[in-house]
Amino acid sequence: MNSRILASLSLGAVVLLSATGCASLTHQATTIQYSPSDGVNVPEPDGGAAPIQVRNAVIITDAQGTDGNLAAALVNDTEESATLNLEWGEQTATVRVPAGETISLGSGDDEPLLLEGIDTEAGATLPLYFQSGDSEGVIAEVPVLDGCLEHFADLVPGGGQSDCSHLEHTEAPEEGGH
Repeated sequence: MNSRILASLSLGAVVLLSATGCASLTHQATTIQYSPSDGVNVPEPDGGAAPIQVRNAVIITDAQGTDGNLAAALVNDTEESATLNLEWGEQTATVRVPAGETISLGSGDDEPLLLEGIDTEAGATLPLYFQSGDSEGVIAEVPVLDGCLEHFADLVPGGGQSDCSHLEHTEAPEEGGH
């Protein structure tokens, strides 16, 4: 009788551990940090915080992928104005952000920043180097999109139109008839 009780308890323990142990060994997807938007947040550089934080960076390209407009929120929560330096390929650009302010490139009164010569088609990413203050710079892979989404249509460089034919609805082929 004792061996039957012991066997039942052992079997119950094995079932209980196998049913609950998976969660303790499996990586939880909810712990992965990500940007819940179309753009990306540029990470802080190693060795110290940059005075300007870059949030939701996205590039809207023209139909040929030649040039692109950078839309992003540039946050300077320090007490001194600072300059954000950007580099892509052989090109550079700078943006000055006043102390304690946020500039929303491509939104409201703030124009997007034109990045000439990106030579990157929509759907790809462009490695952009971001540097501000005395901090080291950071390279971030910024998504390149077209103006097919309504909220990006006004951000296409030169006010051009995007070819959105890839978004047109087509009927599914009829089944059978191989």
